[in-house]
Amino acid sequence: MGDLDAHFRKFRRELSSGTVSLALLAILAAASEPMYGYQIAKRFERSGDGVLIGKQSALYPVLRTLEGNGLLDSHVEPSDTGPPRRYYQINAKGREALRDWASAWTSTRDFVDTVLEDVK
Repeated sequence: MGDLDAHFRKFRRELSSGTVSLALLAILAAASEPMYGYQIAKRFERSGDGVLIGKQSALYPVLRTLEGNGLLDSHVEPSDTGPPRRYYQINAKGREALRDWASAWTSTRDFVDTVLEDVK
């Protein structure tokens, strides 16, 4: 059973790697104002029930990568309750990427659902 568990963990990790980026862009696109990491993590928890992200800290490298790729803007604000917070907001390039990625996701999901119909 150990090999199957290891393969399953690897599959989940690979599956979530691109999906987390897509979900982050979607969460930020739906937000009415910039969000900081903890807010985004809480939204993930409410929406995904821990499916994509195991640890909150796993979001930060993805946010930095999305920002580095020019899909998000960020700014730092002081916090009354702790260290300064970095707020993230999707920009026009990020919205364009979100549309493209969502379309690719839908096509991929539909294909996989079709292939898996006989397995269920």
